Amino acid sequence: MSNIYDVANQLERELRQLPEYKAVLEAKSAIDSDSDAKSLWDEFTQVQSRLQMMVQSGQTPSQEEQDEFKTLLERFSTNPTLKAYLDAQQRLSVYVADIEKIIFAPLQELQ
Repeated sequence: MSNIYDVANQLERELRQLPEYKAVLEAKSAIDSDSDAKSLWDEFTQVQSRLQMMVQSGQTPSQEEQDEFKTLLERFSTNPTLKAYLDAQQRLSVYVADIEKIIFAPLQELQ
């Protein structure tokens, strides 16, 4: 029987070889080389992080903060460079979700 850590490390290497993974890397690189996209990316991640911290600490974002995030998300999704990144992330997330189901199946059986 294989060592479970060897299997996990092999899975990590295989994920890095997926075309979908490579597409996310390329899309992220495109963001880094596009000043408008990079600026919007930085703003988005800062606002998203701030709102997540609020929610995790039990606070509810104000309507103004929610509207700010919604507007930012609209700007984010209309930027072609950022949209390409989101699309690539979505395609990769299908693999991640499937792998999670497989890995956590035995743990679900214990409940």
